[in-house]
Amino acid sequence: MSTSPAVVSVLRFILLLVFVGWLIIWIVLPTKTYRDSWRPNLQDHLTSTYYGDQGMNLVLFSFPVMFIAALSCVHLHLIQMRKSNKVSNSTYYSTSFASFWRRPASVKAPLGIVTAMELGFAVMFVALLVWSLTNYIHVGFAHLHNMHMKPIPGLKEWEAKLRSVSYRLGLTGNICLAFLFFPVTRGSSILAMFGLTSESSIKYHIWLGHLSMVLFAAHSLGYIIFWGCTHQMAQMLEWSNSHVSNVAGEIAIICAMAMWVTSIPRARQKMFELFFYTHQLYVLYIVFYILHAGVYFFCTILPGIFLFIIDRYLRFLQSYQRAELVSARILPCETIELNFSKSQGLDYNPTSILFINVPNKLSVVIKSLGSWSQKLYQQLSSNSVDHIQVSVEGPYGPTSLHFLRHKALVMISGGSGITPMISIIREIIFQSTKPDSHIPPVRLICAFKNSADLAMLQLLLPISVAPFNFTKLQLQIEAYVTRETPQPPPSDPHKLLQTLWFKPDPLDSPITLVLGQNTWLWLGAIISSSFFLFLFVLGIVNHFYIYPIGHNTGEHYHVSFICLWYMFLACASIFIVSSAIFIWCKKQNAIEEGKRNQNAKLSTPATDIEFQSSPHNHESLIAQATQVQYGTRPDLKKILLETKGSDIGVLVCGPRKMRHEVATVCSSSLAHNLQFESISFNW
Repeated sequence: MSTSPAVVSVLRFILLLVFVGWLIIWIVLPTKTYRDSWRPNLQDHLTSTYYGDQGMNLVLFSFPVMFIAALSCVHLHLIQMRKSNKVSNSTYYSTSFASFWRRPASVKAPLGIVTAMELGFAVMFVALLVWSLTNYIHVGFAHLHNMHMKPIPGLKEWEAKLRSVSYRLGLTGNICLAFLFFPVTRGSSILAMFGLTSESSIKYHIWLGHLSMVLFAAHSLGYIIFWGCTHQMAQMLEWSNSHVSNVAGEIAIICAMAMWVTSIPRARQKMFELFFYTHQLYVLYIVFYILHAGVYFFCTILPGIFLFIIDRYLRFLQSYQRAELVSARILPCETIELNFSKSQGLDYNPTSILFINVPNKLSVVIKSLGSWSQKLYQQLSSNSVDHIQVSVEGPYGPTSLHFLRHKALVMISGGSGITPMISIIREIIFQSTKPDSHIPPVRLICAFKNSADLAMLQLLLPISVAPFNFTKLQLQIEAYVTRETPQPPPSDPHKLLQTLWFKPDPLDSPITLVLGQNTWLWLGAIISSSFFLFLFVLGIVNHFYIYPIGHNTGEHYHVSFICLWYMFLACASIFIVSSAIFIWCKKQNAIEEGKRNQNAKLSTPATDIEFQSSPHNHESLIAQATQVQYGTRPDLKKILLETKGSDIGVLVCGPRKMRHEVATVCSSSLAHNLQFESISFNW
């Protein structure tokens, strides 16, 4: 089925129009024009007994983003239907203008490697924050004694200004919070629409988190100073039934501070589990933030949270299933490769969290660095297990094979950073089997501390009965062992790598996409259906329950209970719709998989070491393309600047120093032919 390019172009135009309109609302929000003119008129038209005063914010802030997310799913589905690697790969960087914006513009701490496009958006976002804060303060100073609070006798002007500035700092922090959850939504259609992945966008989440914490910390400190100066410290214990809850705000900032402190790079690296489990406080943080700020501000940040909950719940449903682990390869460098069975409908691209390239197989490489991975390595290397119960999430990754657009590739890795390069080379090998395929020459520069780590190069070829054909692949591997001198080869090379085969279990199933092959369409259905269900039920609760209490009795319905209603109905709508569609897709996947497997059955080799029966073993194929140098490091600047060609893709994954060195070379005026891309496990 073909899709007209005109339809895709129209969808893109509509998405751009709505997105620009949504940004304009954020720009106008802090101005006097919005406060005195726009907001009163909009409230007159959008306030009703169904949504109250929140109808305006639901229309202005929530609906546009949910519309973008749902329509992006349709757009991505159409692109997936018509996508051909030739077209998408050749046009990804079709102009020098686009190439310029994706080149590194800054390679300095604390931001790290930042492209010109990222730097431009970062500057614009900071400008939005400065614009908002200055306008909020300007408008606030004009209404110092009219902040919807009871008057305080004898309040000095500087004290009133301190309260006003503290309040406006919180409003500005709310802008950061509105964007905070978009980068960590792994299956996000919005990120995919911009050509981003959640892994590459984590740094945006970190930047937004730091900005929001600075603003919210200043907001909290300002109010504490204000209460202390005006002898109102008792306000810290107030939980109002008609205004904001100060206690909820204090609980929220305590949770946020705990997450902030443990996310400092040094603390995160040395105590990752502490960072990980402390970060689960985000649930309490959001709940108490909403109880503190109220539903008015909740509606402005609702889209990011709503989409994140959808993604998180779908990941939970997928991880609840048991995956079929077929085999494991154990390397002497304390590295293991787990090979899973996958459904034939599962297809995605290299550098994803889970990578697929062998028919009906999916492989994951794990380096033994922490307690969990060390325990797993010891368990497998003991040869004492014949089955392991595993659950997975994913895959998540890029939507195109963009690295194939280049005329040549230079891949640079350090240590375990070779794993994404393995996935890319495997995909290139697979693409080379297709007729009329464009396969760029590949030069792999890999650095290891010890010679034992050279065994990771054996993972360049997956487990397969038939060896891969290297004739169409121009692969050159240069390995550097930095801390050792040349070692004599082992007497028995087969002892370097072991392959374990596990017994099948009827409760295990092949890995599938959580929503099947039409995952973008189903995700769009979940987003739109759950949001409209939320609006429908919310309107009923407001009209028939909350509104009559205030209208008929004259009493205020507790604002905290209203917040709880909003949060409960949003989560309930997501859980109901997502569960129903997930169950339907799971049944459909099972039916389709059963039909495919009627005439095909997984066969297990007779020997434990698979390449003993292969006429061309893995070691010889890799050795033919590999040159090893001991006791030295690669001169990356020389290697890159001497690389000839008009369009050279440079991919790097490894330590921060290596990535920054490569980025610096690629951003220089002498390297116009180098197109840089960093694949990072840390930020």
